[in-house]
Amino acid sequence: MAKVNILGISAFYHDSAACLVTDGVIVAAAQEERFTRKKHDFAFPRNAADYCLREAGIGIDDVDYVVFYDRPFTKFERIVETYLMTAPLGVRSLIKAVPLWLKGKLFMKVTIAKELDYHGPVLFTEHHESHAASAFYPSPFEEAAFLTIDGVGEWTTTSYGTGRGNDLRIHEEIHFPHSLGLLYSAFTYFTGFRVNSGEYKVMGLAPYGEPKYVDTILEHLIDLRDDGSFHLNMKYFDYLSGLSMTNDRFADLFGGPPRKPESELTQREMDLARSVQEVIEIAMLRLGKRVRSATGMKNLCLAGGVALNCVANGKLLRSGLFDDIWIQPAAGDAGGALGAALFIWHRYLDHPRAGTSPDSQRGSYLGPRFDDDEIERFLTENDLPFTKLTEEELPSTVAEILSSEKVVGWFQGRMEFGPRALGGRSIIGDARSVEMQSTMNLKIKYRESFRPFAPSVAVESIGDYFEIDRPSPYMLLVAEVKKERQLPMTDEQKSLFGIQKLNVPKSEVPAITHVDYSARIQSVDGVTNPRYHALIRAFEEKTGCPVIINTSFNVRGEPIVCSPGDAYTCFMRTEMDYLVLGTLLLDKKEQKPLEEDTDWRSEFELD
Repeated sequence: MAKVNILGISAFYHDSAACLVTDGVIVAAAQEERFTRKKHDFAFPRNAADYCLREAGIGIDDVDYVVFYDRPFTKFERIVETYLMTAPLGVRSLIKAVPLWLKGKLFMKVTIAKELDYHGPVLFTEHHESHAASAFYPSPFEEAAFLTIDGVGEWTTTSYGTGRGNDLRIHEEIHFPHSLGLLYSAFTYFTGFRVNSGEYKVMGLAPYGEPKYVDTILEHLIDLRDDGSFHLNMKYFDYLSGLSMTNDRFADLFGGPPRKPESELTQREMDLARSVQEVIEIAMLRLGKRVRSATGMKNLCLAGGVALNCVANGKLLRSGLFDDIWIQPAAGDAGGALGAALFIWHRYLDHPRAGTSPDSQRGSYLGPRFDDDEIERFLTENDLPFTKLTEEELPSTVAEILSSEKVVGWFQGRMEFGPRALGGRSIIGDARSVEMQSTMNLKIKYRESFRPFAPSVAVESIGDYFEIDRPSPYMLLVAEVKKERQLPMTDEQKSLFGIQKLNVPKSEVPAITHVDYSARIQSVDGVTNPRYHALIRAFEEKTGCPVIINTSFNVRGEPIVCSPGDAYTCFMRTEMDYLVLGTLLLDKKEQKPLEEDTDWRSEFELD
């Protein structure tokens, strides 16, 4: 019997992506940005789709269905209606938007046929159906509640419902303009960061501040009810007209205009970040109570951009409202491509779910892979010196390098799907080092010094270092470092405010411990990523510590690396000390300077 191939597509807003599902199995998924090297690329994901087909060894004629992750006509209706409602201000935005919609967004069947040379059935799911499917279907639960929260889909900004077997039902929705995602994005904009990419920075900045504006937000900006429903006061926001996220009333409420991007951070921005973070946490807890009460489900699945708020996720888990929580690793729009494809297989075609443990996301290692022969050929052809290690030599050799406080680019296996590096495309270091957070932020990542780094910990040891009683494979849960691992603060250190707290050692693993003693944890097991697990175990054998730093293999403003060429370029343009490509080790001291116009290419990159 012929296999059924379903190609899911998300595009045109941010983080475009493609995903191929074959007979219900997630075969491949990738964001377009990894191929074009344009961060958050929103263009049609032609390169990502081509990769998915290559990974499966099929052509476009073998695809039975292409599915788009939302309904363009419904979304266009919302945009037109919203801009006309705010006339005359919104008309200017509408005039700009209409040509883009007519060019490709609106007539999606025509766009898909043109971009993919595909002439088979094209289907559409609703945006929050795609999120819900991406949350529930790959999860380990036979039945569960789901909660999806983002900026906005067509009209929906928040939804909850239930999944049972292959059935998926949305029970209730909250509609635009009332949106937790847009509330958080408004503060992202106001604190001087980019909307749809700077929300992580707000979350990372929050522990440096005090929650002094929580009451102001709850009194003026959002009517947050006990049942989790909410209503934004649009008097303070300008996103309805498409001109800006906030207005002068918002600025007056918080003591002045928005911070200019790249200008100095003040205590106000830290306090604003802390305050909106706490409001989101309150909202998610109330929504969680509502979902548990309304559905009676013991397990919860999360998706939508707000589900990437790992601090709120951790608090929701610790609340005890649910026995367990599973979060889609590509919770934002990229994951919509995956959810749309699974929705068609399970709901539209009515195929049962296979029993999966721990889930069917396969570690989220769903992108391109390069074997040692391909990597060695790339290095040899470009005359790049390297040392070839055996499988047995690799963990101990790299552990030795890490223990001497060197920074290593770690490029292994299949690229991760979603915004987090999970040991496939990572930069790694010694979590015990007091200086490592500053070194990696300023000399490797070229980003703000306040931003924390995540730990990768052997799953067997997660409870020895962190206040968590289960695996966290996708870096989507935050928990405190164990009390016995924390370092007590002196009275002088306790009196510090804001960014002054940054350089105070806080635990036995200071490089991954945030100022509030928290950490965004990735647990690593020997089945899903055996090579990375072996490295962490070798590091533990040498140092007694089963925890290392893991940050994404990229620099500020660029996507995570995809190919060996991307990795080598990033390695040479930063102050990384070593690069590991498969089992091949490169020492920075042995490399010749990289010419500025170097443009490495491979069969997996753009033609």
